[in-house]
Amino acid sequence: MKAFVVEKNKNDEIISSVKDVQKPICNENEILIKVEYSSLNYKDALSSIGHSGVTRNFPHITGVDVSGTVYETKSPIFKIGQNVVVTGYDLGMNSDGGHCEFVKVPASWAIPTPDSISNKDIMIYGTAGLTSALSINELINNGLQEHSSVLVTGSTGGVGSISVAILNKLGFKVTALTTKKDKDNFLKSLGATEVILIDDFMQNKQKPMLKENFDAVIDSVGGEILAQAIKQVKYDGIVTCCGLTASYELNTNVFPFILRGIRLIGIDSVECKIEKKQKAWEKLAGKWKIECLDAITKEISLEEIKEAYEKLLSGKATGRYLIKI
Repeated sequence: MKAFVVEKNKNDEIISSVKDVQKPICNENEILIKVEYSSLNYKDALSSIGHSGVTRNFPHITGVDVSGTVYETKSPIFKIGQNVVVTGYDLGMNSDGGHCEFVKVPASWAIPTPDSISNKDIMIYGTAGLTSALSINELINNGLQEHSSVLVTGSTGGVGSISVAILNKLGFKVTALTTKKDKDNFLKSLGATEVILIDDFMQNKQKPMLKENFDAVIDSVGGEILAQAIKQVKYDGIVTCCGLTASYELNTNVFPFILRGIRLIGIDSVECKIEKKQKAWEKLAGKWKIECLDAITKEISLEEIKEAYEKLLSGKATGRYLIKI
């Protein structure tokens, strides 16, 4: 089968390319998926350059997301021909991922694809959409009401763009934060009421607290941007964090937490309970389904992955990359 393979050459340098490799063998309590679609995430890009915090086994097939049909099963849970989606766990990290024609996974990782959504659309969402849904769930479960103001950082990325669109559909007032001056119209087309550029947002960053501007924040970048956002959350507000494209460090102070009572909630879509994932997918396939999936998506082939990784790593990517296998 064809696969996008990352490996080390004789000089111990990381290289990658599309190659012909052996189709995996399905073992007990596993399923073999005939891949229809996969997608690209920042974690995939890190794996492609041999980041030790993501992947330590080489050669390696990237792809932390996959959708397709069960081609072979050695599990009573699934039957041949059933549509399934897999995101997270060790897929595409130290187990071969979805950037190939066939992938085998433990049956416990797979979720039946809801009938109301296609394998294509569920993979446009992928880990980014799942993370977005889990983040929005936390806002709602912690009392955020319709028409509340929500700041979305990293708004042109996968999590950010999907979050903007879903929040708009649910009736929230969305402010999109971006470094890209030319994406104002794009973000407003997704549902952003206001677009703020990073240079304006980061003013007065030396102050421990700033004016209360937002009821909640969905952050996917971390670092100074998350720290600056926390300072601007209104009393009893909620902040979710799920990413580190800016930095894994968070240098902040306790004033917003003890004087405004805000809550900072971490979001993990990798190891969260499968029942929680299932409910999130059902919302994305149902009442939270957005109409602009095609507008935020660029469909590419296996051969185009390498170029897309370069854009992801350099911060030049917009929306979602969908891989048609």
